[in-house]
This record gives sequence, structure tokens and C-alpha cells, in this order.
Amino acid sequence: MSSWKQIVAALVILVAAVAAWARFYPGAPEILARWGMDWAIAATPPATESAAAGPGQSGRSRASQIVTIVASPAGTATINDKLQAIGTGRANATVTVNPYSSGRLTELLVKSGTHVEKGDVIAKLDSETEVIARDRAQLAIEDAQSKLDRVKSLRASNAATPVAVADAEVTLANAKLALRDAELALERRSIVAPIEGTVGILPIAAGNYVTSQSAIATLDDRSSILVDFWVPERFAAAVKVGAQLSATPLANPNQVYTGTVSAIDNHIDESSRTLLVKATIANPADSLRAGMSFQIGMRFPGDTYPAVSPLAIQWGTGGAYVWAVDNGKARRVPVRIIQRNTETVLIDAPVVSGDMVVTEGTQGVSEGGDVRIAGEDRATEAEGS
Repeated sequence: MSSWKQIVAALVILVAAVAAWARFYPGAPEILARWGMDWAIAATPPATESAAAGPGQSGRSRASQIVTIVASPAGTATINDKLQAIGTGRANATVTVNPYSSGRLTELLVKSGTHVEKGDVIAKLDSETEVIARDRAQLAIEDAQSKLDRVKSLRASNAATPVAVADAEVTLANAKLALRDAELALERRSIVAPIEGTVGILPIAAGNYVTSQSAIATLDDRSSILVDFWVPERFAAAVKVGAQLSATPLANPNQVYTGTVSAIDNHIDESSRTLLVKATIANPADSLRAGMSFQIGMRFPGDTYPAVSPLAIQWGTGGAYVWAVDNGKARRVPVRIIQRNTETVLIDAPVVSGDMVVTEGTQGVSEGGDVRIAGEDRATEAEGS
């Protein structure tokens, strides 16, 4: 290479080095100004925003250290304050009525849908044999009573021994017991309602032969409806006996009933991780039926947490964090995510409602660095004017 080419290459390298020095060295503009090279100051761009601010820097250089960001205020949200579940209703009491013994069903005294009181006769079995046994027992009592009277008369004249009197008394007592047994057998030929309730569809008709295993009728006590439903285990400690709830029949969403928790199971189901709860709903108008499905609603105090925009969540080696703005300074706040929603993220962190949290421009934010929220200057100027 000729010497003049070497000289040109050296000059180019020198000019590039001077330009780089003038562009990136923080004190270059002041040095060039002292040398009287104002034209170089005008041609040299200002120092980069990442340069450290020094005592001799101009106001324009210091202003370049402020990072403009977008921030939004943190709010609050409450979770675990509302429970929704689907439950199944059943009657307060349901009884299938069976006869005590076998026989021919001679009469049905009720129809499907009839409301009966406890002790009402709903059906009868053939009872001729039991009637005969009762009459025979009554005759036995009369005979035993007559024998006892004669023995006592003889005893008064010492013609009978005390043992004969005692035997006659025992015979009379046994006859009375036999009568009670015969009357009970006759009474049980009448099938009575064990509870107050409404008769369901009758599965049998008069004239059929029945046994003690035959179902004569089914009675439902619908004065109140019991609703069984399952709640997630996170509500296990919040659900208490006596707590109020609302029950909406899925078949009639416009009708809402009020009920109370009447029983809570003693363990969590391992397969579903849910707890069985029983509620009682009054049914004075008899508008509810066993087997209906209900949507159960309950309210609880719940847990309140700070809520921020999903854009505010950042991740580092130590986990999740957000940038909070405090008097124009950025502050890194570690957070623990509680729940992600569509528009907010609930966090566990020392952040209160109203604190400004950075959502955009986080790439230029550093701990303790100056930040300016976009739009604040214009808002301040508008207020001043």
C-alpha cells in the first residue's frame, strides 16, 4: 500500500475516534466549547440517557435521565366471598309403608296425592281370623273370671285352698294377655301412616296378596325440603351450621328461597376434595318437590388483596415483582400471585389501593431511578391554566 493511502486511512480512523469521543464522552461538549469549537458542539448529539448525571451537566442532560412510563393505580379485590353450588332436594322425611304381616289387601283408603296425618288408616287387610281370635280371647276372660269368683266363694267357706285361688287369678291374667295379643293382631291388619305427609303413587291395588316386604304406599313429609350440596374444601372452615343461604330452583329461576345450613359432614371427600353440606328450606306452600335441583348461593367475608394490571407483573430470578412509583422514584416490590383474572391479577405484596404501578416502559426502569408518568405534565399544565 502506498504511503498516501496509509495517511488517508489513519485520518479516517482519527476522525471516527474523535466523533465517538465527542458523542459518548459526558464532558465532551464543555471541552469543545472551551476550545472554541462551537460548531462541533452543534454537530454532536447530546450524551446518551444512560450516562451518569454529574455536577457539571446541563439541565437538558439531567432531564434525559428521567424515564417516561405508563402507570395505573392499584386497586383491591375480594375472593372466596361467594359460593355457588348445585344441590339436590329431598323431602324432610320419606317413609315406605309396609304391612306387619301377610294377607289379602281388602281396602285402600287413600289416593295418590292425599295428605294424611300420623296414625291415619291408609289400607286394610283381611281380618276374619284375627276377629275370631279376639272373640275367643274375650270368652276366655269371661270363663276365667267366673272360675275365680267361684274359687273365692269356696275359699270364704274354707272349701278351697289359697293355691286354688292363686291358680284362678293366674288363669284370668293369662286370658287378659291373650285378649291384648288378639286385639294387637287385629289392629295391625289396619295399615296406618307412621308420619304426616303426602301419599305418592300407589304401587298396589285392593285385592292383591301382600307380605311384610310389600310396599303399600310412600309418604313424603314436604313441610320442608332438605338440599344436599358439595362445597370446595377452601370453604370448609367458612360454612357453619345455621348460616343463611339462597336456593333457586333450576326449573324456576325467578323464584328464590331462603334456607339455613342444617348439617355439615365430618370429613372432606378425598376423590373430589369437597365437603357435603345439608340445608333446610321451608316449604309452606308445598311448591317444592323432592328430587328438584337447586342453585345454592352463600356469601362470606372473603379475603381482600391488592389488584394490579397483568402488564405490571414482571419476572426475575427471585420470582414475580412489580415496579411501584413513589414520589417520582421507581421501587421494586416482590409479589406473590394469588389469583389471575381476566383484567386484574391479585397479589400479596406491600401495595395499597391507589399506589401507581408501572404497566408500560419497564425496560428502562431501575431501582430508585427517576420516572415520569406519561400524561402527568399535560394534566399539570391544564390544571395550571
